[in-house]
Amino acid sequence: MIEAKDMASQLIAAEAERAAIPPFSDSHAGIDTDTAYAAQWEFVQSKLDAGEQLTGAKLGLTSRAKQEAMNVAEPLYGWITSGMIAGYDAPVDRSSLIHPRAEPEIAFLLGRDVAAPATVTSVLAATDAIFAAVDILDSRYHDFRFTLPDVIADNASGGRVVLGPQARRPDELVDLRLLGCVLRAGGEVVATAAGAATLGHPAAAVAWLANRLAAQGRSLRAGMLVLSGGLTAPVPLEPGTAITAEFDGLGSVEVYCR
Repeated sequence: MIEAKDMASQLIAAEAERAAIPPFSDSHAGIDTDTAYAAQWEFVQSKLDAGEQLTGAKLGLTSRAKQEAMNVAEPLYGWITSGMIAGYDAPVDRSSLIHPRAEPEIAFLLGRDVAAPATVTSVLAATDAIFAAVDILDSRYHDFRFTLPDVIADNASGGRVVLGPQARRPDELVDLRLLGCVLRAGGEVVATAAGAATLGHPAAAVAWLANRLAAQGRSLRAGMLVLSGGLTAPVPLEPGTAITAEFDGLGSVEVYCR
């Protein structure tokens, strides 16, 4: 069985060389999620060792439909480092990525630690601001093909994160379950969704993460940014085509690459 450090070293090299690799599950069946999360942290630690800061966390598979498609019963998570934060209204350098895709998300900026057992109410109480966001995914695997342990090890396909310019307190917005989003590619509508697409409520996804981390001796701390999970399927981010996510009450986020 492949070890976590070996998985991480191959993912680090793939990211550095902008070259996709086959998923580990092709040649190593039965990788468990504990090994995958250990590999993920080794992958993230390499960024911290290079001088980046731990900025927050991101959720994946928060949609029931995506969970059923992957034959899993719960979400997954990854980490956000300072080098993953891309500037608003600035082009994304596609040469720094392999095959990016973009998906709209609702982001939480925490003003207080989120203690377990966390709930929707406690997450909202701990939240300083809500932002529109676009999560730019960039799997290190060929053709975005992977099993659950593969994508966990790959830091939940973390690439870049773009935050919208508007910050709103939770009480300034409608029920987040009803907060609508329209995703456009090249000006054409490609998907619509609402906040309930993420475990029924975006804050429920953040609560799940806080409780999951507590079981591992980790926590969501004040100042962290948390992406609550994709509201729609991701769309390819290609040169010359702008991807725009429009959110009720939060404005729009446009991403494009050079």
